[in-house]
Amino acid sequence: MSFFGSTSSTFGNTSQSAGMFGATANTNYNAMKDLEVTSPPDDSVSCLKFSPESMMQSTYLVAGSWDNNVRCWEVQQSGNIVLKAQQTHTGPVLDADWSDDGTKVVTASCDKTAKMWDLNSNQFVQIAQHDAPVKTVHWVKAPTYTCVMTGSWDKTLKFWDTRQASPIMNIQLPERCYVADVKYPMAVVGTAGRGLIIYQLENQPQEFRRIESPLKYQHRCVSIFMDKKTNQPTGFALGSIEGRVAIHYVNPTNPKDNFTFKCHRGNGSSNTIQDIYAVNDISFHPVHGTLSTVGSDGRFSFWDKDARIKLKTSEQFDQPLTACNFNPQGNIFAYATSYDWSKGHEGFDPQKMKPHIFLRGCFDELKPSTKKS
Repeated sequence: MSFFGSTSSTFGNTSQSAGMFGATANTNYNAMKDLEVTSPPDDSVSCLKFSPESMMQSTYLVAGSWDNNVRCWEVQQSGNIVLKAQQTHTGPVLDADWSDDGTKVVTASCDKTAKMWDLNSNQFVQIAQHDAPVKTVHWVKAPTYTCVMTGSWDKTLKFWDTRQASPIMNIQLPERCYVADVKYPMAVVGTAGRGLIIYQLENQPQEFRRIESPLKYQHRCVSIFMDKKTNQPTGFALGSIEGRVAIHYVNPTNPKDNFTFKCHRGNGSSNTIQDIYAVNDISFHPVHGTLSTVGSDGRFSFWDKDARIKLKTSEQFDQPLTACNFNPQGNIFAYATSYDWSKGHEGFDPQKMKPHIFLRGCFDELKPSTKKS
């Protein structure tokens, strides 16, 4: 993708100045001067997902939003970003995922359904039903089966054949599903009450292990990472509302391989008090294996978990960052700024705090540190 290059410099300079958008001069709405996505959602952005590697000839980005819509943009090699289509649920869209061939997008909503969007025909059909809002949705592609996994606040995890009205499997969870991720053959689900369950998906989904959370506070996001040598899922990063991320290997060679680190924290107004913000999303770089975090503090950070070092932190935006994702080639970092209600009703200024999605050339910034831990 020539426009995004492998470095951020050409990319960083392509942004329009804030004044052209009619934004007030003092706002830090595009603090890193990155490329802005046109026609952003009208309410907070819940998720961002790039199209899979199988669609090498073109790059698409989908975003789910609390405005009940899921939108799809084409990110062209010239740097143009074109809104191609959108579909509507009857409640906020909380999650979205792509089919492995990139022809379909599945969505999860507070309207208690998951739907499948066929991008070729533009049909949008219900594929799942729960008794409460659906918090997570993932496309599962196994050698012997293909299905969609949904996690809900009705305390169930369900697996669906998109051609059938009833689930092919229904797993009772100990509590409401808050976070989930899938990298075949592994799935991780985090629930209310800080529950964590790992599933293995080979042949058919089944529980592999329940683990005690390495974090003391509510889970906010989870992302599975791959072993660099085998390219198989080997562990996950878990973010909490307490400005902390846990790196957890499922079968660590050394118990010390599992650790937690603080992030998205302010200096505080005095030496004794520190402002602590939620970690809203985590995404692993598909080439380097490094990771990004975004938080309620209005910043994104890049990390090397192996060297245990921070690679970069952004300038502070004028509102929280709620979602992030890398494209499969690893040269574009997408992130969304929008209000996450972390400071309640009093913290929201609807005139100033409008949702934005930005794209950043990032390949070199995510290269692993040369320092050894």
